[in-house]
Amino acid sequence: MLSRTVLLSANALKSKGPIGAGLVQASHSLHTSSKSLAPVPPLPEKGGQVRHGIIPEELFQLLYPKTGVTGPYMLGTGLLCYLLSKEIYIINHETLSAASIGAVVIYAIKKFGPTVAAFADKLNEEKVLNAQAVKDVALVGLSQAIEEEKKEQWRAEGRSMLFDAKRNNVAMLLETNFRERIHMVTNEVKKRLDYQIAVQNLNRQMEQEHMVNWVEKSVVGSITPLQEKESIAKCISDLKALARAKASLAV
Repeated sequence: MLSRTVLLSANALKSKGPIGAGLVQASHSLHTSSKSLAPVPPLPEKGGQVRHGIIPEELFQLLYPKTGVTGPYMLGTGLLCYLLSKEIYIINHETLSAASIGAVVIYAIKKFGPTVAAFADKLNEEKVLNAQAVKDVALVGLSQAIEEEKKEQWRAEGRSMLFDAKRNNVAMLLETNFRERIHMVTNEVKKRLDYQIAVQNLNRQMEQEHMVNWVEKSVVGSITPLQEKESIAKCISDLKALARAKASLAV
């Protein structure tokens, strides 16, 4: 009977507090189908509401549609009366001790519960903040690692271009060296040809000077004093004729 009730109310307790989550987990363990492999819903971060310190609010909400507002109280009272009338539970000194201890526990919870809860929440918040800080640092480090990896991938992609550029530079250097050597050879050949031309020009000039000197000496040696006077007189008369012609042209 109890298992049937738990199975029927499992769907209604999925959105409830810790008690509902526990009942749903218990109902899942009773199944033998593939539903037992389904993920368990996450537990709530905060506990559900309770009445009278220990009774979950979900129990009242579960019984309200069938028994009304007084149903949970009548169920508890009837269950207690049944246990006492059938002597299933007998009141003795341990009952009084349990009631005293329960009263002390309830008083301690009411008195010191908020303070202890605030302290525990503060510790929990500090742990969460520390974990978040570690997570943020890890995220920043991973983000930087991702950016560095992307940069390295970009550099690896440009490696072929870099090798091509270096190959072209080497080819240009070889071509420049080849052209410099050709230019050097051309200049050396030109110098040697210029030297040969200079030697030939010098020989020709010396031959011409020698020929002129020889002709001049020969002509001077063949002229007699009479011919020299006649030539001088002829030159003087030619100069006078040129002076008269120039004067007449000027008039």
